[in-house]
Amino acid sequence: MDTDVVIAGAGPTGLMLACELRLAGVDVTVVEPLAERSGESRAGGMHSRTLEVLDQRGVLDRFLAEGELQPVGHFSGLYLDFDESESRHPYPLMILQSAIERLLEEWAAELGVRVRRSSGVSGVRQDEAGVTVELSTAEETPATLRARYLVGCDGGRSTVRKLTGIDFPGTEATMTALVGDVELPDLPEDYVWVRRTPNGDYSAIAFEAGWHRVITSEFDQVADRDEPVTFERLRESMVRVAGTDFGMRNPRWVSRFNDAARQAAQYRKGRVLLAGDAAHIHFPAGGQGLNMGVQDAVNLGWKLASVVRGRAPESLLDSYHAERHPVAERVLNNTRAQSALVRPGPQTDALREVFSSLMVFDDVNQYLRHLLTALDIRYPVDGDHQLVGRRVPDADLTSYDGADCVYELLHAGRPVLLDLHGSADIAAVAKGWGDRIDLVEARSEDDHWPVPALGEIPAPTALLIRPDGHVAWASAGTPDTSALRTALATWFGPALQG
Repeated sequence: MDTDVVIAGAGPTGLMLACELRLAGVDVTVVEPLAERSGESRAGGMHSRTLEVLDQRGVLDRFLAEGELQPVGHFSGLYLDFDESESRHPYPLMILQSAIERLLEEWAAELGVRVRRSSGVSGVRQDEAGVTVELSTAEETPATLRARYLVGCDGGRSTVRKLTGIDFPGTEATMTALVGDVELPDLPEDYVWVRRTPNGDYSAIAFEAGWHRVITSEFDQVADRDEPVTFERLRESMVRVAGTDFGMRNPRWVSRFNDAARQAAQYRKGRVLLAGDAAHIHFPAGGQGLNMGVQDAVNLGWKLASVVRGRAPESLLDSYHAERHPVAERVLNNTRAQSALVRPGPQTDALREVFSSLMVFDDVNQYLRHLLTALDIRYPVDGDHQLVGRRVPDADLTSYDGADCVYELLHAGRPVLLDLHGSADIAAVAKGWGDRIDLVEARSEDDHWPVPALGEIPAPTALLIRPDGHVAWASAGTPDTSALRTALATWFGPALQG
């Protein structure tokens, strides 16, 4: 084998997955058709759960230093309130995708990830032992890589998905949106983010001094995918929608998107897996796409690493589809709703008025907030405790290992068995998995922990935390060691012999 895992695509999803695999000791090669990072701004922020994921790996400060926390969010342009009790990082971080990719690539380099640029996937052949990946390069002779697994993180038009024959069903586009980073010298000083007009809607967001991200949306017309995207088309669209171009000039980047929503029928086919936009595309309302891709990577990374290193059966990979496919399905559904809510016309105006009046109720605001932040996700994990399947709260700790909070325990990307009451039985069970989990005895600073969608719940006496920060087992009293053994074996393979 040339490498354990080939990742197609050096975007945020592919780079995050590469980092997760390297943390677990897996040899990984990222192949990317672009000769260098494009520098295009693209996505513009990260939500709470993604910030938590980066905090779990100890790299969040790098991203906070280059972005700006935004104390407000929105659902289809209708403002949402955030609850500071639900997370240490309740607010969205405004940071351009170009910066996110640069920071992730720097981290990947520190971990020893190989990024092979000017190399696009052109062929895929898999067998019982591995995958042969054919690459199109600048060389006359096509190159190949042999790996145990291939993961397609190569975007909505994924070559890996197409070559593997994975269906991509969904709904067709009904509108066209143009986006660009430009100067807008004539934009009024009192302009507030987004405006709807009878001809569509437009928005302008200042990411840095002198520059704005502008987006125009026009409905019931869909551009041909091969139609060129130019600055002039963006300017003309702004004039049609807003009645002026606000002096638009000096474009850095222009692109186009629509509200087509599709999802891969299966996230795994043999030794080939999909993540990020290769697995799901949707209208980018609420900025959920990049976030979902990063969270795909964190869910898949430790599972794939466990299988590659022979610590867990290959069937563990099936849980990736089982857990992440419903999450994307929910996102596709809420972005379809948001697309419908921005259409021009008196019927939509009335619907938005009713919808807005409902959002003053805490339960409605919370429900919509959780759709965007993904803090309430609960995976289908066996267990009776309320925390099982949910992301673990970042509770304050007094730890014998020196960690001040739960997320500090996850920096190495390893499973953590956290004993909050000093149980000899838990320590005895942990020995069977001592080569692959970290046993930590600590005390919680709080009697109750905040859990999104549940409120305050009594602090557990012990819990088993997966590397992705989700709870695989928890105890509210005397620990059920039989259930603990089952959870350890299910997620981390059989116990050591003897």
